[in-house]
Amino acid sequence: MSLENIINQDIKQAMLAREKEKLEALRAVKSAILLVKTEKGGSEELNEEAEIKILQKLVKQRKDSAVIFEEQNRKELAEKELAEAKIIEVYLPEQISEEELTSVIKKIIEELGAKNMADMGKVMGKTSKKLAGVADGKAIADKVKSLLSS
Repeated sequence: MSLENIINQDIKQAMLAREKEKLEALRAVKSAILLVKTEKGGSEELNEEAEIKILQKLVKQRKDSAVIFEEQNRKELAEKELAEAKIIEVYLPEQISEEELTSVIKKIIEELGAKNMADMGKVMGKTSKKLAGVADGKAIADKVKSLLSS
């Protein structure tokens, strides 16, 4: 079953259960999917990779907004954004642990023979492709920096 169908079913359930926050988050996901499908060059069906990218983008937007709201002492808005991010994250594949991330990046560094920060681009490219959907880009970048600078 496609992500769009799952979201539509969950929207109906959230409406019946009167779960306002969940409903808002799911409607945002549905809206983002429709935008991608109707934009120029878009296709009728999205592949899993495109769906994951949409979800990751929505989660990142909400987390970034929450940070800004925190800086402006708007705790209630930050909490709302983080709650929506958690709801959307349910539809993403399970993220890998810190230890697994370190292990994968160390193997890639060995494969490429990377020695210092000048090789970061090569390591990031390969790691990002390999861990697409299961690790956050910022977490990957931070880990690559720490491993290459040590």
